[in-house]
Amino acid sequence: MTFDAIVLGAGAAGMMAAATAGARGRRVLLLDHADAPGKKILISGGGRCNFTNTGTAPDRFLSANPHFARSALGRYTPADFVALVEKHGVAYHEKTLGQLFCDSSARQIVRLLVDECDAAGVDTRLSHRITDIAHDGSGFRVATDHGDFAAPALVLATGGPAIPKLGATGFAYDVARAFGLTVVPPRPALVPLTFAAGLLDLCRSLSGVAVDAVVRAGSAAFREALLFTHRGLSGPAVLQASSYWTGGAVTLDLAPGIDVAAFLKDRRRSRPRAEGATVLSEILPARLAAALGPRLELGGTLANVPDRALDAAAAGIGAWAVTPTGTEGFAKAEVTAGGIATAGLSSKTMGATAVPGLFAIGEAVDVTGWLGGYNFQWAWASGVAAGGAV
Repeated sequence: MTFDAIVLGAGAAGMMAAATAGARGRRVLLLDHADAPGKKILISGGGRCNFTNTGTAPDRFLSANPHFARSALGRYTPADFVALVEKHGVAYHEKTLGQLFCDSSARQIVRLLVDECDAAGVDTRLSHRITDIAHDGSGFRVATDHGDFAAPALVLATGGPAIPKLGATGFAYDVARAFGLTVVPPRPALVPLTFAAGLLDLCRSLSGVAVDAVVRAGSAAFREALLFTHRGLSGPAVLQASSYWTGGAVTLDLAPGIDVAAFLKDRRRSRPRAEGATVLSEILPARLAAALGPRLELGGTLANVPDRALDAAAAGIGAWAVTPTGTEGFAKAEVTAGGIATAGLSSKTMGATAVPGLFAIGEAVDVTGWLGGYNFQWAWASGVAAGGAV
């Protein structure tokens, strides 16, 4: 069967591209090996789908080319997707930091995309396993276990290997390499960090404790919740910083906005008989304060603790350098960093400059957003860019 365009991957980016192309009168085939569309959408945002972020800007995306995302993001904005959400009657709210969520269920976003594809005449075929992809000079031929399909345009929208339990793989990278495109080595992003024994023991003892913190990795710093777990550190601040961590230490400020040294010295004057852990519980969760007190040599009363010891304790709270041994990997990563190199793609159309008719969008591309709806906005924007060009 012949189509104008074949889109591989019925996820956020793929459905957006298919619906956009179909609405332009293109005959579009949307293929996926899964038995249902949008599986990753369904688990996002705790089941409510953080579908965009009002603060979307190009500098909140990682890429070997930090300017690549600017064109697509500028032409399809959060307001554009919000208008689509409102058109379909999906109630939503802003949770924090510009993050927009469905009031009810992520299923509403999947339904919205399916309805848009149906309205645009997209031929969606699920449970189709691709066995071969070839280019015969005039177009692409996609062989599946349910027959062969052909089209002059092929869109790679199968994402990256993050969350393999949902069927995620590096399939898009294999296809890209087969056609001569470069792939930036993929790595887990927005992922919890792991640690060696010692710090890991502390994390386990504090499992479930959360604290407002600033987490720094390289030149990036994020202030949100930090969560101790039985495997290491997680929480929004850690997930954000993980995308920028490439080795070495990560710095934790467990009391942002507080001059901890001045605070401790003031308490030594006003409460000299108080134990360090008790005083620390004024600015830290009690369990965390109790655990850090002895580690910071504040296990006894404050009366006889010299200034240098208080200064050292303050540094241990406000600039605690910890060195991860790694991450929890693709199994726990929300997205994949790296992917099909942007150097070989048009920022306007998402088309491969050396392979006319081949496009790559969404998470398959070396563009990775911050936590909080940014990656969905990239999916919508890059999908619309490709859908408008096939």
